[in-house]
This record gives sequence, C-alpha cells and structure tokens, in this order.
Amino acid sequence: MATHDCQGGEGIVKIGVVISTNEPELVWNAFRYGVKAIENKHSVRVFLLGRGVESEEIVDKKFNVKEMMKDFVNKGGAIMTCGTCLKMRKKGSTELCPISTMQDMLDLTIDSDRVLTFG
Repeated sequence: MATHDCQGGEGIVKIGVVISTNEPELVWNAFRYGVKAIENKHSVRVFLLGRGVESEEIVDKKFNVKEMMKDFVNKGGAIMTCGTCLKMRKKGSTELCPISTMQDMLDLTIDSDRVLTFG
C-alpha cells in the first residue's frame, strides 16, 4: 500500500495528534492509531493537553494505555505534555511524557500535514 502526502503524492505524512481526554478506550485508540501510522512510515507527534496529561496513569482492565504509549515511543513516536496542565494537577514530567509548552503545541500544528484531536 502506498503512502500519500497532503498533495496526493507518495511520501511521509507528518501527523500531529492532540489528546485532551483521560478516557481509557479513546486514549488507547489514539496511541494505537499513532503506532499504525508509524508502521506505515509516517511521522507522528502527540501533545497531551488538559485531562490528556493523565494518560500515563490510566489503569483499565481492557485498555493498557501505558503499554500502548510505550510501544508508540519505542517505534519512533514523540509525546509532549502540557506543562501548565501538569502543574495544575501537581504533577511533573516523566521519561515517557516530558514537559512541553503551548509554543510546542503551536509548532506541532503548524509543522504537521494533518492534525487529529481526541477528546
């Protein structure tokens, strides 16, 4: 199957994903989508915003969010986490979810060929 860029030609598509929910199935599917896109040779960066910054802590019997996040990063995906959102929740960055800024989110949306939101 060929890959396509935003002009309709073959190539790598830069995908930005914004996750602003802590709902287990939705977050798990967002990272599952990211893994699939990377496996298809696309570039994917995720920005966690609002309740999305709680993604790494989600515990659910059906949806192992943290393992899917690790798989995403291990395959070459990048995760950025809203520093203000973490601070409001009295949380800090982790190795999996480093602190980022609104400027980073702006750059993600400007630099991406496609932006998807989950939340």
